[in-house]
Amino acid sequence: MINILLVFLGGGIGSLLRFGISKAVTSNFTGINPVATLVSNVISTGILGIFLYYLSEKYNFTDSARYFIVIGICGGFSTFSTFSYEILELFKSGYLFYAVLNIVISIFAGIGILLLISKLT
Repeated sequence: MINILLVFLGGGIGSLLRFGISKAVTSNFTGINPVATLVSNVISTGILGIFLYYLSEKYNFTDSARYFIVIGICGGFSTFSTFSYEILELFKSGYLFYAVLNIVISIFAGIGILLLISKLT
């Protein structure tokens, strides 16, 4: 039961972080702007990589800490559903180039940040 509570609390923290980034990045923008989602997803992936590749090697974390950080915070912070929605809306609005660019940058940035962190540890 405690792990459910930890995922719940971590998810709330991650969601609030994503909300804050969204407000900061899109404060003067109307319409579909995938930049906030990209920033949130890359930062979340970085947190995941640091936890899994760096901190977990140095410290013996409990399963509860993993539930809180990996599933809770990173799960609430990253957002595949919004990423998918924004891509579809860009396609529907005729912004094919930006839709494909967002897909490519998101995938390579996410994998790149994990690769970089894994190589630095």
